[in-house]
Amino acid sequence: MGKNKLARFAENKTLPNVFQPTREQALAGFHLKGKWRHDVFRNENPIVLELGCGKGEYTVGLAKAFPEKNFIGVDIKGARFWFGAKEAITENLHNAAFLRTQIELIDCFFSNNEVDEIWITFPDPQIKYRRTKHRLTHPDFLERYQKILKPDGIIHLKTDSEFLHGYTLGYLQGAGHPIISAHHDIYGAPEYEPGTPLLREIQTYYEGLFSAKGKTITYIKFQLNKTMD
Repeated sequence: MGKNKLARFAENKTLPNVFQPTREQALAGFHLKGKWRHDVFRNENPIVLELGCGKGEYTVGLAKAFPEKNFIGVDIKGARFWFGAKEAITENLHNAAFLRTQIELIDCFFSNNEVDEIWITFPDPQIKYRRTKHRLTHPDFLERYQKILKPDGIIHLKTDSEFLHGYTLGYLQGAGHPIISAHHDIYGAPEYEPGTPLLREIQTYYEGLFSAKGKTITYIKFQLNKTMD
């Protein structure tokens, strides 16, 4: 492991906006579950998660744009989101935090109805069939999200993978989940859904790379039924 990664891991332990519980702590009952607004953000504002946040560009960008909401970037790679955590501190963003964990444990960290929105930004599409259950829009993951989302909670999927875009749309349509909007090319289209915040204005690191190579960026905004089979 490189010295830079080791240094970032060490500094993450000192950052007030970074939380790094062990798997055992998560399964035993994380102390902030149900208390993020009160104990971390000190307000009653909506909570928005970015799952697989990478370097945290979207988490930080949204926190800057929407000070009336609380944002939590979630990723297992702490050396990556160190960049976002540091920027949030430098920019004095008290509405941005980062959680280091595996996303399959997400419902161990938030109570029922505690989360208002979820962003899934450029996840690994897990194209191989044997990796199906690792797709972040697989029904198993959606069930976890449903547990923590408010009944009218919204999920956003932004990806360069036409495969994942199509897979997700197909599942949502087949299962009868409400699709608010879907776009096959958010940069090529003259307009996109006006109620969606900063779809073009905020980019992740990977989005910048993909766009520079001419890859199409897709987007889906959807909700989940109250009960899932």
